[in-house]
Amino acid sequence: MRHEDWMRLALNEAKKAFALNEVPVGAVLVHNGRVLAIAHNQREQDQDPTAHAEILVLRKAAKELGHWRLINASLYVTLEPCPMCAGAIVQARIKHLIYGATDPKGGAVDSRVKLLQDKLWNHKVEVTAGVLEEDCAKLLKDFFQN
Repeated sequence: MRHEDWMRLALNEAKKAFALNEVPVGAVLVHNGRVLAIAHNQREQDQDPTAHAEILVLRKAAKELGHWRLINASLYVTLEPCPMCAGAIVQARIKHLIYGATDPKGGAVDSRVKLLQDKLWNHKVEVTAGVLEEDCAKLLKDFFQN
């Protein structure tokens, strides 16, 4: 599958969050060519400030693999990760982060701060930005206009 195909799965998950009145962010973790975990934001539902889509998908994937190191995994997320999620991505040893919309207010990959820069950590994460960016951004805009 192509990046766009995996991101569509993440967008579908973000739409589930939208329906639950959660900020519509979805994430899909792919390992060795198969979906290992899918999640969406659940902060309101769980009353948990850490229940971001990225954190939830990392937890599910680690449980599925039986190991916290998610080596050779690709993480697809509809919105540029925040500092907490960027840190978790490094800690989980994600190989490739692919995200849709940038987050000019809170993004920690390319927008506000660059926490995944080369030489900053002992683990390097490959980053691809802007996959289905317009679709991802539109869903967020629609949510915040309501």
